[in-house]
Amino acid sequence: MSTQEDPNTAASLSNDISAMVAAVQSTALGDKYVVGEVVGPRVGKWVERETTNYDTYVTPVQQSEGPKGLPVGEWGASGARYEWKEEYGDVAPADEVLERMLFGEPGTAERAGAGLQFDKYCFLKSSPPLHPVMLGNVKLAGYEIPTPIQRYCIPAVLDGHDLLSCAQTGSGKTAAFLIPILSKLMGKASSLAAPRPVPGSMEPYIAQPLVLIVAPTRELATQIFDESRRFCYRSKLRPCVVYGGADSATQRMELRKGCDVLVGTPGRLADFIERGRILSLRRLKFVVIDEADEMLDMGFEPQIRKLLQSSGNANEDDDQQVLMFSATFQKAIRKLARDFLSDDFIHIKVGRIGSTHENITQRVLWVDELRKKEAIYDLLCTAPPARTLIFVNHKRVADSLDDYLYNLKLPTTSIHGDRTQREREDAILAFRSGKCPIMIATPIAARGLDIKNVMHVINYDLAQNIDEYIHRIGRTARIGNRGLATSFFNSSNENIATDLVKVLLESSQEIPEFLEPYRPIGEVTFDESDSDVEGEEQGNYIRGRTGDTNGGGDWGNEGAGTNGAIDISVW
Repeated sequence: MSTQEDPNTAASLSNDISAMVAAVQSTALGDKYVVGEVVGPRVGKWVERETTNYDTYVTPVQQSEGPKGLPVGEWGASGARYEWKEEYGDVAPADEVLERMLFGEPGTAERAGAGLQFDKYCFLKSSPPLHPVMLGNVKLAGYEIPTPIQRYCIPAVLDGHDLLSCAQTGSGKTAAFLIPILSKLMGKASSLAAPRPVPGSMEPYIAQPLVLIVAPTRELATQIFDESRRFCYRSKLRPCVVYGGADSATQRMELRKGCDVLVGTPGRLADFIERGRILSLRRLKFVVIDEADEMLDMGFEPQIRKLLQSSGNANEDDDQQVLMFSATFQKAIRKLARDFLSDDFIHIKVGRIGSTHENITQRVLWVDELRKKEAIYDLLCTAPPARTLIFVNHKRVADSLDDYLYNLKLPTTSIHGDRTQREREDAILAFRSGKCPIMIATPIAARGLDIKNVMHVINYDLAQNIDEYIHRIGRTARIGNRGLATSFFNSSNENIATDLVKVLLESSQEIPEFLEPYRPIGEVTFDESDSDVEGEEQGNYIRGRTGDTNGGGDWGNEGAGTNGAIDISVW
């Protein structure tokens, strides 16, 4: 069966960015939608609404059943994994059927990812080499070029350091920790992993993972699990995912089949530990806290501390590595790092914390509150078809806007906190596949989402603070691609205006006339304190730039002594 070319790929859509920007500008009608008045060159009428044939845009959805009747993985937790029935060496043989399910057909868009080209991986010369099977998995995944965060994190993890990594959203953090961790465990499943459970036996614990990865949301946990399935290929390590909102009995059944890499949300993980006889952390070798700042913002600090304390106290060999990843560097993150990371941990910071990608084109339009629906319809109908993520601040607005656009024959879907897990996964699947290339989301529901080739982010409701704004627009321009972010602004958003102008100026974006009064006088500066008091921070400190979209060649030199900041000025 031939595969239709995916119009969502960066190559096919990157040329549309200029057209999308032009559509934004024409829709703006002089950057204003004012009640009772239409300004600009087309006085007296709305812009011409172009009819878009979205049927030509939709990518065929994968069949629900793959070769040999194996499930493709319509739901994240049911995704195909490498299964084995007996021991036969340290590394499992290749499985062509599963290989196609995990990585897609050779040469297809499914394998065209951004990432790492390991035949040019000369910057690992000071670290243990990656396992040959991991090199093969990276090649199967179609990764080519390392991003800056990958360039620094992979050698640090391979060398055995605890890690605090701060980088922009969309910088490739998932591969930065999965590749080195699984490479270090590759070929060691027989000696390190817990014995596979025997049906009917009374095991002291259902699961005894080697790797624990904690994520703030169900969607992010499922995405990390999906990536771990690929990089666990042939390792004889079995990944699992657990999260709230789904049946815990079904998740325990999956754990009973074997669990070496466990991805989960803090609430469900803490619940399984408290119940007893479900989850043991005594074999744990690696703990990863992903999107730590978002978890703290969501009130999960007690659960995170309990997980880290439990893993440290239960570890039988005291050889556990702790890795923390965060898009911001707030005080609570620094305290968490001091409490649970080793004294010689490495702090890697790529770019200014809280900055935006330069390859995101940002446009701000004045739109009166009562004309937002009309404005967004005009914008969607005049811009080229592209995978578009629309942010709103309230659940009722998400439902209302979804109904409005759907009734106007636009292929929309929506997610928010009141939706069931199945409804959320249905919506994300439709958005990923292209069946519904326009998704409306509340910020909490969309946290951690990593959808490939989101070309346009629209802030229908502007964020309440600049950090949330940066998180939102970071859904586009992932891993060095280009993207467009459009924000509707009116008098109710004046609280964020000054910070918004600073962010626009920092990335050399156009400042609309109505934001000129908020332009700072003199040089734009950003408060970027790395500690609460001078000399407080421990660990080696590596700093990199983000002007490039990849990490290039050499890893660079290690820092000399505590608090030795390294400025890599040429990448």
